[in-house]
Amino acid sequence: MNKTIFGTGIFFGLTAVLLDAFGAHGLEKILDAKAIGTFETGVKYQMYHALFLMILGGFNLLAEERKKLVYYFIVAGVICFSFSIYLLATNELSSFDFRKIALITPIGGVLLVTGWLLLGIRIFNQNQSN
Repeated sequence: MNKTIFGTGIFFGLTAVLLDAFGAHGLEKILDAKAIGTFETGVKYQMYHALFLMILGGFNLLAEERKKLVYYFIVAGVICFSFSIYLLATNELSSFDFRKIALITPIGGVLLVTGWLLLGIRIFNQNQSN
């Protein structure tokens, strides 16, 4: 599981760098500053959580089974939060109105917060039992 967590972190980090470059160089002439800022927010949160996953994957204070649910919440959160932000920021470039799925963004945020809380609870509970 650690290898999967670490690999997902690498993938999210790599795609965050690529998406950031795309936003800075490919979208700057076709989107307004507000949309670019929104796009960059998605990239920022994706990169934060890529690093989170890489640390979690190498974190030996928690058993793999205790990491699994944290991993699932963070991955689902990044996909729902960051990727919905990318779609919303580039909404004017598509014939589909992505504002119809805007509720996915706060759901993704809740999943990210839940992943962080779950990690804290699991570490705290593990240290209480030692």
